[in-house]
Amino acid sequence: MIKRLFILYSFLLVSAFSLAQNQINVKADVDVETKTISIAQSIIYKNETNDTLKEIYLHDWNNSYSSKSTPLAKRFEEEFSTKFHLASDEQRGFTVITSIKESSNDSILDFEYLEEHPDVIKVILTEPLSPGDSYRLDLSYALVLPDATFTSYGFTKNRDFELKYWYITPAVYDGKWHYYSNKNIDDLYIPKADIALTITHPFNYRPTSELDLISATPDPKTKTQVTVYYGKDRIDTYLALQKFPLFGFVQTDDLILISNINERGLSGSDKAILTDKIAQFLTENLGEYPHKRLLVSRIDYNKNPLYGLNQLPDFIRPFPDPFQYELKLLKTALKKYIDNILLLNPRKEHWLSEGLQIYFMIKYVETYYPDMKLLGTLADIWGVRAFHAADLNFNFQYFLYSMELARKNRDQPLNMSKDSLLKFNANIANKYKAGVGLNYLDKFTDDINLSETITTFLVNHKLKPVSISDFETYLNTKTEKNIDWFFTDYVGTRKKIDFKIKKVETTDDSIRVTIKNKRNNTMPISLFKLSNDSIIGKQWVENISGTKTISLAKDSTDKFVLDYYNVIPEFNQRDNYKSVNGSFLNNKPLQFRLFKDIEDPYYNQVFFMPLVEFKNIYDGLTLGTKIYNKTILRKRLNYRFSPQYATRSKALTGSTSVFYTHNIENKNLFDITYGISAGYQSFAEDAFFTRIRPSITFRFRNDDDFRADRIDNITARYVSINRDVGEDAVVEIDEPDYGVFNLRYTHFNPGRINFSSFNTDFQIASNFSKLSFNYEFRRLTKSNRNINIRLFAGFFLKNNTDPTSDFFSFALDRPQDYLFDLNYLGRSEDAGLFSQQIIIAEGGFKSQLDPLGAAFANQWMTTANFSTSIWRYIQAYGDIGLVKNKYNSTKFVYDSGVRLNLVEDFFELYFPVYSNLGWEIAQPNYEERIRFIITVDPQVLLGLFRRKWY
Repeated sequence: MIKRLFILYSFLLVSAFSLAQNQINVKADVDVETKTISIAQSIIYKNETNDTLKEIYLHDWNNSYSSKSTPLAKRFEEEFSTKFHLASDEQRGFTVITSIKESSNDSILDFEYLEEHPDVIKVILTEPLSPGDSYRLDLSYALVLPDATFTSYGFTKNRDFELKYWYITPAVYDGKWHYYSNKNIDDLYIPKADIALTITHPFNYRPTSELDLISATPDPKTKTQVTVYYGKDRIDTYLALQKFPLFGFVQTDDLILISNINERGLSGSDKAILTDKIAQFLTENLGEYPHKRLLVSRIDYNKNPLYGLNQLPDFIRPFPDPFQYELKLLKTALKKYIDNILLLNPRKEHWLSEGLQIYFMIKYVETYYPDMKLLGTLADIWGVRAFHAADLNFNFQYFLYSMELARKNRDQPLNMSKDSLLKFNANIANKYKAGVGLNYLDKFTDDINLSETITTFLVNHKLKPVSISDFETYLNTKTEKNIDWFFTDYVGTRKKIDFKIKKVETTDDSIRVTIKNKRNNTMPISLFKLSNDSIIGKQWVENISGTKTISLAKDSTDKFVLDYYNVIPEFNQRDNYKSVNGSFLNNKPLQFRLFKDIEDPYYNQVFFMPLVEFKNIYDGLTLGTKIYNKTILRKRLNYRFSPQYATRSKALTGSTSVFYTHNIENKNLFDITYGISAGYQSFAEDAFFTRIRPSITFRFRNDDDFRADRIDNITARYVSINRDVGEDAVVEIDEPDYGVFNLRYTHFNPGRINFSSFNTDFQIASNFSKLSFNYEFRRLTKSNRNINIRLFAGFFLKNNTDPTSDFFSFALDRPQDYLFDLNYLGRSEDAGLFSQQIIIAEGGFKSQLDPLGAAFANQWMTTANFSTSIWRYIQAYGDIGLVKNKYNSTKFVYDSGVRLNLVEDFFELYFPVYSNLGWEIAQPNYEERIRFIITVDPQVLLGLFRRKWY
């Protein structure tokens, strides 16, 4: 009976292949010991265009792991990851192609990997392929799989196989070739095809695929099993081959859902109920699934998880386990379902499938969990429920995350190619903006049911080549409203939505409301009428260019509000309220809150936060409060006042600042920030300084490529320093108080593999002026050797300071920092542990060469600092320099030693070995010569995490 079934399946398989247009037949032989897969494959692909093809292109994304210079390797570098660069050749994968033949005449075809795309194959055909004809290629090749640590796909540490984009696939041709390199963004663009997959694998391994299982035939003699899968009209290439698979199968009324997504504490029956609920929702909103099985994996979820409070540890997670699991499964299933039926270009037109995923997640929560809060159960806790965040519903998170980089002027258009997006935009912000935008469009097109319209579109275009223009055309045929703004302004540009109610005027029988569009766009806004905080009317206002005044019949309205329900992703909601009769405070009353909160546009918010800080050893622990207006999302105007009591110096210290930022869009000059700061704290025992610092900064970037992350800054500032020394002070002040004008240019190109920075600094004061240059270059070579070179040159243009004092001089190893810019823990220490803290600036030496009289230069100084790897984080360093003081000859200085580069720029140790002083390692009190770098500023440490996302 089994034999007859197999013969029947084989017959059906051959019949299907004879009728299908695009066909892929893969016969794979798995070798666990060498982590290789030997493949014999045939590809039949029909030319459905009017062009004659002389060559074809194939994707071989397994070969994207083959070297440290592939687009995939560069992607890891851009996101500050060195795991691929540092990996051994055995850990990286590659493909060995034995032959590519044209099956019609068995001739061997010429082929080559593209120079800029080493995971794309160009195949030269022996005869041109005419329109309507098909080609068949026979390929023989072997895959050496990469370790799964890089992208989660490949050979795992448990010796399992997680395979995606593993076998060779044809590229799409629709008048031009669409071939792309693997950049770890899961966006392979391939035509649908009928896929037959025959895998020979060890008997103790079990395969899992979304394809239909045809047969599984064990062979006791060879201890192997031959498993056959088949699927019609497929694009999904995922296959898991595991010794102990954790996938569960749930048969619903609509499909079989296969998943290894888990949630602790949730029973199998509960999971089955939730799975059935989700499957029903998918079918109702996306149409009937065209395949029997839908597979969603833990890897799929981990690559695009539920961001936010959902990721907190289990013991403080504020959401019920069923809800948590439900949304995890829903989000992953939505993406997989949509990707498998809507055949968009996933690199160029990704925003629509991603937007639909978030749009239907919003609908799901509105339908089944309308009362779920953003903070979950935390919203009910005393103290927490006073926050505005506790009032917000769960779906508000999509607006919040979509605005994160918009407020920082780092947002990017929805229709930008996915590989050009910043990681935060690609993974979070743009997906959420697209979903929120579709919800915005839903509310605006109130003459149709947009959700049902989208469902019909998906059903009509299921498994058909489709584009964004098809979607736009379809919507335009269904609604009477003008929705061009959505595709031109909202999707196609970075234009922000920003309206305000400029004024409200009343007459005997009417109310005139003037709305101002603060941006150059054509997007609509909703206007609500309120009476005693209850909504009594709503209308959409369109085509606002500059300002627009509308007249309304006079009624009981006492306040007008734009976008009352926060449906529209508006850049600034703080000016959306206007009372019919009232003062500024009536429009937006003051609100005082303990701790930072999400912005409440109804109030002018002022926040208080207790402060416990350690800035230096003289003040010790400082206790105080911070009064400020900064919310979770960045504002343009920020003020802060922080009075603090220093427990060690027993003095009142603190700081204050006011800064305003101009964001400039679509220009290389993208940020202008100006303001003033002031502070008072200790710089020695019983010695204090007051610093007042007005400044303006211009920031530039490559506006065409945010991922390049190259920043140029020009800063002009005036630093006024006043010092106060008490009777018990251990320092003496020889110089009067002073003020310095400082002009600084900085070019910064960060990176873990390639790093460079250049800055020039000009200072002028009443008795001196000076100019300095600093250049630093770091490189992690292909042989995994770190090379760090830093060059410094500084000279005085004028120096009328006291020749016996080096207070304003260039320093060889420990800058005087008379502008109080550097975070010294003990800036006035001459001995002891804190005197050994080093901040690499000016000369950048590690040895203290005071006995030679070369520690400072009051005329000019040039130095070079060099370090390179010995083993892992252990490096050798060397410094050389020339130091010139007035009335003295030029001195040549040098030092060398060992550097422990534990966390570069954050925690490092330097052990001097040899210098002008001789063999320092053999001299007395060697432990006093060891230098260290340490950073305790939490904002600087946060940058370690933030840099790979922004």
